[in-house]
Amino acid sequence: MTILVTGATGNIGRLVVDHLIARTGEPVRALTVDPARAALPDGVEAVRGSVRRPAALDGAFDAVRAMYLAPYEPTAAEVLASAADAGVEHVVALTGEPDSWWGTVTKAVEAAGPAWTHLWPADFVENYEMWLPQIRATGVVREPWPALASTPTAMTDIAEVAAVALTAPGYTGRALTLTGPEPVSRRDAVAAIAEATGVGIGFEQVTPDEAVAALEPSAGRDAAEMVVHTILGFLHDAEPAPNGVVEEVTGRPATTVAAWAHSHADRLRAAIT
Repeated sequence: MTILVTGATGNIGRLVVDHLIARTGEPVRALTVDPARAALPDGVEAVRGSVRRPAALDGAFDAVRAMYLAPYEPTAAEVLASAADAGVEHVVALTGEPDSWWGTVTKAVEAAGPAWTHLWPADFVENYEMWLPQIRATGVVREPWPALASTPTAMTDIAEVAAVALTAPGYTGRALTLTGPEPVSRRDAVAAIAEATGVGIGFEQVTPDEAVAALEPSAGRDAAEMVVHTILGFLHDAEPAPNGVVEEVTGRPATTVAAWAHSHADRLRAAIT
């Protein structure tokens, strides 16, 4: 039987492929819009397709035992119905709490029929990369709340948890809330990037509207407003408490912001200098 990874060239899906190859001898099938350019590891079966176009997924689920589902709300229910009809037994899905913006995907996964495992990460460490254009342009990150803290989760940790859940028993019917190993303030995250890259980066406390204006040139108005007024606003109401689930599942400590910044230092430095 085969494990299918949807969104296999996306930020998390590609890492799921890598972690599966490292963990299992079970065949891995990668769903990607352009197999010829996917640059997947040897032995991975690349098939053309996308969860955004479920009508074109004929054959993608053949002989698939388990699948990683990249969340795409408009077609999630249709994709899951096709997977269930093809005999897929287990779906590991990147979703969110039922009352979150991914709640409809969560409900679709649970209603589809196959056994399921939810991955509910905290904010992504990689979200800090939205700062890179303004750092390059000004040398400064402009945000309203320097002490605002969260427990961001590295994408590689999310992907490794997915790979474990797809290949090991004991994870069906569970929602795995994933956090980083420690609370990190916005100011401390900027400092971690500065330390890893060796580039001096300032932090300027500004109003929420000024923070939107700082993000808008690279992210667009809608995304900038969502980050400042929705995501950062949500963090005000969330107590940043690490829960240790990543370590429990993977057997290793979750990735710190500092470790993430150091492992990507060359790329980050190139983006800000």
